[in-house]
Amino acid sequence: MERVNGNVKAALTPPTSPRTTLYQTNGTCSILGNTPETLFFFNPSEKGYDLDLFCIPKHYATDLERVYIPHGLILDRTERLAKEIMKEMGGHHIVALCVLKGGYKFFADLLDYIKALNRNSDRSIPMTVDFIRLKSYYNDQSTGEIKVIGGDDLATLTGKNVLIVEDIIDTGKTMKTLLQLLKQYNPKMVKVASLLVKRTPRSVGYRPDYVGFEVPDKFVVGYALDYNEYFRDLNHICVISESGKEKYKA
Repeated sequence: MERVNGNVKAALTPPTSPRTTLYQTNGTCSILGNTPETLFFFNPSEKGYDLDLFCIPKHYATDLERVYIPHGLILDRTERLAKEIMKEMGGHHIVALCVLKGGYKFFADLLDYIKALNRNSDRSIPMTVDFIRLKSYYNDQSTGEIKVIGGDDLATLTGKNVLIVEDIIDTGKTMKTLLQLLKQYNPKMVKVASLLVKRTPRSVGYRPDYVGFEVPDKFVVGYALDYNEYFRDLNHICVISESGKEKYKA
């Protein structure tokens, strides 16, 4: 334990990932570091923000509890992740593999920031893109079993540097299964960027290489994250209400 500006800060390093350090401050905020220097970033409070403070589509007005991460904060954090990826992977040709459907917004914004850095930096990342779809949820529960849908022949990844871009790591089982699948095709390197990591006792301990935010063990929607295909058109990341779950239940 140590004190920073009068606040207690505890550093916890997950045994499965020595590169990523999690800090907890005042019991409500968290900081995730993606590099040896540790990238400091405070997450929003556990309570989130009142819906009245933001523009929410009327058709979702009664289906949400709170705004958890505002859209502007998502974009700013994504820009910083792009800089970290450029720092570590710049100079290598990479295949950016988007996990659909929930990852498409994060993927598009992340690549836009990387392209901007390519135009204005001495170091650049030549990129090709591909898309893959994984099915692992039934209503609001992760089944732990995945179906791989779409994407080019994964054999094309042999010998390539692959950056997987995902929307959320829940238990981590799905991503670990996907990584085992990709391993069969002998890529040169695989790194994972996930916008969200869920803090849950069901976690298998997996941590991605690049992380945007840590979120509580609640079902979040928006910014392309869905509940049975609804809420993808919501700009902010929000916590769905129980009435919303019932309304859109499969």
